[in-house]
Amino acid sequence: MRRYRELFRTPEFTPFFLASAAHTAAQTIGSLALGTLVYRATGSPLLSAVSMFGQQLAQVLGATVLLSGADRLPPRRALTGIGLAFAAGTAVLALPGLPLAAVFAVVAVQGLVASVGGGVRWGLLNEILTKDGYLLGRSVFNMLGGLTQIAGYATGGALLAVLSPRACLLLAALLHAVSGVGVRIGLTARPPRSAGRMSARATWRTNALLWSSRPRRLVYLGLWLPNGLVVGCESLFVSYAPDAAGALFASAALGMFAGDVAVGRLVPSAVRARLATPLLLLLAVPYLVFVLRPGVPWAAFAAGVASAGFGASLIQQERLMSLTPDRLAGHALGLHSAGMLAAQGVAAALAGAVAQLTSPGTAMAVTAAASAAVTLALFRLGRISGHPIEVRTTNEYGS
Repeated sequence: MRRYRELFRTPEFTPFFLASAAHTAAQTIGSLALGTLVYRATGSPLLSAVSMFGQQLAQVLGATVLLSGADRLPPRRALTGIGLAFAAGTAVLALPGLPLAAVFAVVAVQGLVASVGGGVRWGLLNEILTKDGYLLGRSVFNMLGGLTQIAGYATGGALLAVLSPRACLLLAALLHAVSGVGVRIGLTARPPRSAGRMSARATWRTNALLWSSRPRRLVYLGLWLPNGLVVGCESLFVSYAPDAAGALFASAALGMFAGDVAVGRLVPSAVRARLATPLLLLLAVPYLVFVLRPGVPWAAFAAGVASAGFGASLIQQERLMSLTPDRLAGHALGLHSAGMLAAQGVAAALAGAVAQLTSPGTAMAVTAAASAAVTLALFRLGRISGHPIEVRTTNEYGS
């Protein structure tokens, strides 16, 4: 499957795509509104960054106790429930006078719910599409994420200029509800991919199985760490440019869109297989200029160029699927999603702490340097072991 029209002719792909668009828009508008609300109330780069990305931190716990649900829950029912749970939680965040501790408690609960959602969502995509269509389909979803974030951050920034952050949070809650209802109406009921009940023990057992393979470990680390550290840079956009954060986020989303188009559709597979490490370096290096505290136009340009490097994740996911049995696809993708988002949350907290002690620009440069160093270290480990983090075409299931 090499053409976009083939994707949209596939039964259920279009409603699934539209429901995911509503979910991404809700996440985008809601996180910008919450980060702005917390920053206005506290003036703290750390608390602002954690409020926007703290949900990801909670996915560390979710990935260790709940992730078995990715293959053991009926997909349509699970995604409907997740959409409605996010709608309720986001509406609570809009309540006036909500204590900061309660804000972070709600964000943590949303993170636990989301830790299952990623595996359910991408495992379902793996069922809707044929094997040869997964990379193209995932690239379309990544492009959807980029375009929706461009629109969401631009719209969110504009809305925050005329509406309160709480009103924007209520709009995000409505979009989450639309996403949940859209899944319920647009998709057919499917049985779980694996038998058994969701449990912490089943989660630990499957996590251990996936982690037991050295090639998979290197792919997971490549998916989690460089990406997460760069998102730590993005978490400081609000404190770096409080009145223009929406423009920085939109530019970064545009760069991500361009990278996904290039990797998913334009770059031949023989070339694509060698691009993971260069793209991960591209993801980090432009953020080094933030130590010079560039103005908003140059900062937006640097963020856009860097974000093209997010296309590396498509190459790495293709590699991960080549190393994973079909019956574990949802769990494997859920572990990728939860681990990546958890790394982003940790990086956001660390970058916020450095910014608290220095400045947002300095913290962004330090975090970007760490991302580049991790990428080079993983590349060296891959070469030593004979399993570089770039995608290969052979199937491997052992260690």
